[in-house]
Amino acid sequence: MKVTVLGAAGGIGQPLSLLLKTHLPAGSQLALYDVSPATPGVALDLSHIPTDVEVTGFTGKDPSEALKGADVVVMPAGVARKPGMTRDDLFNINAGIVKNLVQAIAENAPKACIAIITNPVNSMVPIAAEVLKKAGVYDKRKLFGVTMLDTLRAETFIAEALHRQKGSVKVPVIGGHSGTTILPVFSQVTGNTLDDKTLAEMTQHVQNAGTDVVNAKAGAGSATLSMAAAGNRMALALVSALRGAPGIVEPAFVESDSSYAPFFAHQVRLGLEGIEEILPLPKLNEREQKDFDDMLQTLNDNIKKGVDFAQK
Repeated sequence: MKVTVLGAAGGIGQPLSLLLKTHLPAGSQLALYDVSPATPGVALDLSHIPTDVEVTGFTGKDPSEALKGADVVVMPAGVARKPGMTRDDLFNINAGIVKNLVQAIAENAPKACIAIITNPVNSMVPIAAEVLKKAGVYDKRKLFGVTMLDTLRAETFIAEALHRQKGSVKVPVIGGHSGTTILPVFSQVTGNTLDDKTLAEMTQHVQNAGTDVVNAKAGAGSATLSMAAAGNRMALALVSALRGAPGIVEPAFVESDSSYAPFFAHQVRLGLEGIEEILPLPKLNEREQKDFDDMLQTLNDNIKKGVDFAQK
């Protein structure tokens, strides 16, 4: 398989590339692209790690060489949040970056699965869809917004609260990837003994976790390492599914056939062509249903903002 990372020299891109170099199947190709002139050096640095994954690095204004023949494209490109910024504050800068990079994907790797990390994901994925539609290569089964970090956080926080082994608790997280649009469905956790007030507070903890990291880093960055881990897990899931591994289910922000939003974070079953099945929403309790209803307007506004930008 060939995996291309767009934005590979950045705060997310470098640790993501490291994880992919050490975890991709033997014989894979890893292509790194960034406007930063350091990108070939990042590739050379990674090439010294003894795994059977070939690494190449590309820089400049044109990502075409990095993209040709790609099976999976992971996109952490763009600027990171700083204290006081919301994910939506990033829109004006990152929207143009995503639009241009997706245009390059359409021209050079039109059949690739695309996993977008760039924030605000709620708006970037609709931009990508519109660009791909205009190019005549859109396949809704192959476009993903990476919401995996919300799931990792939800599962970490509740495992701590229940005094269980980390990684042993599964939590479906639905909605979007910003603020109140992030909805962890803690009521579906097997053996949950926490009261709903505690779970409501934990929901807010998941929703605000990215901001907590931005503030804790005091202007030095955002959630780069945990996001790299989330991006790696999503990329490896796509690679495994494309190679024929059965039964792979992961969360992602994808085009939805639902009546409540044109894009939505669902659990999706992956297969040889990308999305094989969008799984039904988990059952919600009364508080979760209210949170669900309350966030739909925000989510739809985020989506419309992306579509409007792309159609200008």
